[in-house]
Amino acid sequence: MKTLAGAVLLLSFSLSLPGLRLAPADRKPVSVAATQPVKQARKGGRWYFAENGHAVYCFGQGRTLTLLDGGRQRVATFCLGGRKLVPLRD
Repeated sequence: MKTLAGAVLLLSFSLSLPGLRLAPADRKPVSVAATQPVKQARKGGRWYFAENGHAVYCFGQGRTLTLLDGGRQRVATFCLGGRKLVPLRD
């Protein structure tokens, strides 16, 4: 009985010491960049003044399109935000 009480006291004392805590399982750190897809960098863009009054950054050329009524409209191509054609202000 004395040995059982001594073992319980020794175990409780050893668990109460700050340096003898059980270490958590080792986990490898996960990089945020490793979990996201890699995007190719686009180069050579240009700022344009859109018809709605906002500045837009586009990677394609500025082109002139012929409208159905015979008029012409200048547009920028492949702009940020997924817009393929943005009408431009002259």
